[in-house]
Amino acid sequence: MSRRAIRLMSALGGAAVAVALIAVQAPWANAESAARPDAVQRALDVLTRDDGFPGGLASVREPNGRSRTYTSGVGDLRTGAKVPANGRVRIASNTKMFTATVVLQLVGEGKIGLDEPVETYLPGVLRGRQVTVRQLLQHTSGLADYDDLLVGDYFSVQHRHYEPREVVDAALTRPDTPVGTFSYSNTNYVLAGLVVQRVTGRPIGEEITKRVIERLGLRDTYWPALGDQELHGPHPQGYHANKAGDPWVDVTTNDPSMGWAAGQLVATPADVNTFLAGLLGGKLLKPAQLEQMKSTVEAPEFDFSGTARYGLGIATFTLSCGGTAWSHGGNNPGYTTVNAIAPNGRAASIAVTALPTKIEGVQHLETALDTALCK
Repeated sequence: MSRRAIRLMSALGGAAVAVALIAVQAPWANAESAARPDAVQRALDVLTRDDGFPGGLASVREPNGRSRTYTSGVGDLRTGAKVPANGRVRIASNTKMFTATVVLQLVGEGKIGLDEPVETYLPGVLRGRQVTVRQLLQHTSGLADYDDLLVGDYFSVQHRHYEPREVVDAALTRPDTPVGTFSYSNTNYVLAGLVVQRVTGRPIGEEITKRVIERLGLRDTYWPALGDQELHGPHPQGYHANKAGDPWVDVTTNDPSMGWAAGQLVATPADVNTFLAGLLGGKLLKPAQLEQMKSTVEAPEFDFSGTARYGLGIATFTLSCGGTAWSHGGNNPGYTTVNAIAPNGRAASIAVTALPTKIEGVQHLETALDTALCK
């Protein structure tokens, strides 16, 4: 449900939610890549072979819309089944891009004011805190995160259902951070989802489906129904270990409600690429709202470079080949995803079927993404 680099690093110690690549062919790579593995395949193989992720899958979309898919490792540790090409995974915090898009659509329709206090739409929920909708979307609200407060041993809450107000109320028991300074918090996007529901009178999942998924024709992206713990359609199994050295446990079946508008969606890497291309290509937002989304603040904690900037539900990082990519990423027990779209329109999404258990895994994920966009 959380940020790409820093929260991934925190996951190394518990359940809270440029490196030279080795060009040795992994034994499980597909036949096409075995004949002539390219840089993306080699990067994906590093993740499964050297970093220990059970499986990996990736999709690279060229500016003309043509896509390439990759797999590595195994899709099921019990049966040894292959990773399905372009399989569905829980995309966690990538959901924030979808939620922010819906909020900004409503801004364009005159139904939400970006600089209007959240109190206008959710009276009394923030207990007197003066926070704007913009600050929610940009993680400058000062509101504490709730995920590590609720999760100690993930397996104890794997099948627990959470209501949105329940996680917000949990966050409000914690000290705030300075308002106006970037501090990543899932609480912000749960509140954004509640604002959407109050304004539209409809569930946030329905609004995301109607306004984004159906509009772009994302056939392999869906909002899990209330109480639905299964992962539907072709997918690799997702695994979790509370700490490094523990055996992998299959957590594919779980209740995603803790993430809600901050992290509940299911999608394929190719669909995430299509979303990025559609969003940045102006298919979802009016020019004024897209420009607001791309208005960023310093977000040094968002990636390893320390140069990341965060807009309204989308972030930037610098590519090794030059230029700045738009990105987000997401991780929760079972799946980790990184993705971005480069200035030339090439988009890439990479998923692995567990959280990292060592820091090298985080570094190699970011290197693999840069490779997919630059090589």
